[in-house]
Amino acid sequence: MAALGWLTPRRRSATARSVLAGEAAAEAARKSSLDAEQSADTEDAAASGAPEEPEFPVVGDDRAAAFFDLDNTVMQGAAIFHFGRGLYKRKFFERRELTRFAWQQAWFRLAGVEDPEHMQDARDSALSIVKGHRVSELMSIGEEIYDEYMADRIWPGTRALAQAHLDAGQKVWLVTAAPVETATIIARRLGLTGALGTVAESVDGVYTGRLVGEPLHGPAKAEAVRALAAAEGLDLSRCAAYSDSHNDIPMLSLVGHPYAINPDTKLRKHARARDWRLRDYRTGRKAAKVGIPAAAGVGALAGGTAAAVALHRRRR
Repeated sequence: MAALGWLTPRRRSATARSVLAGEAAAEAARKSSLDAEQSADTEDAAASGAPEEPEFPVVGDDRAAAFFDLDNTVMQGAAIFHFGRGLYKRKFFERRELTRFAWQQAWFRLAGVEDPEHMQDARDSALSIVKGHRVSELMSIGEEIYDEYMADRIWPGTRALAQAHLDAGQKVWLVTAAPVETATIIARRLGLTGALGTVAESVDGVYTGRLVGEPLHGPAKAEAVRALAAAEGLDLSRCAAYSDSHNDIPMLSLVGHPYAINPDTKLRKHARARDWRLRDYRTGRKAAKVGIPAAAGVGALAGGTAAAVALHRRRR
């Protein structure tokens, strides 16, 4: 997929691969959105148990849009792990690979650092799983996996915030490091406009095992939002962004209406210092477990993962 020329030269901290990943995600998101608009088969995504509506957004402002992180913002846990569970159930890989996958997700969430070697390992393992499979096959399976593992994990409060933007006539996009195909399925099921996600290279509809750019994470998310805003004619100062993670501060800082949703400790501190709006839909013990990944729902596997993280820390 060729890089797009939507971005004008400017000073920025993002790497060239971040820009490429962001632009590729924006292109894929716009394509999926246009495809969705041509289809009359739209599902009802009304929220239940929604909290009171926020003061924002402004009705009728078509130069505004909303950008939502996915993991632990819209959905409890990590979408990529839920997807991995579904693929494991369908015998795409062995149990040892599921355990390894769970460990990688726990490392990012619990250790609170982004070690390049761990990120590279996570990327390579995910790509090796889908290499050689057809995109259409993974999309079809993804629909089933959403029903099995994801539908019941959507935060009603965050869903209501997204619906408020839709009701105001604005577009709503997911922005996530999860594969763009998975993100697009989730966005469609929730009645959202589309999704920006990590773009895996495919040739003739078959995954090659390589990425376009890099995972859509951190600065790459900001680049994706910037590219999409330029293509859509949006005014970022009138847009909103929502996330649980301090890793998304670059994206949150782009917009005029940043929200910290179920925030981790660093994001909560940052948001309070800048008077950003906060929403926390966790209660009691759930709120205390900021960062526990989707693997936490897999019983003994979660316990072993957390213990491994603790052991690693003691050895450092």
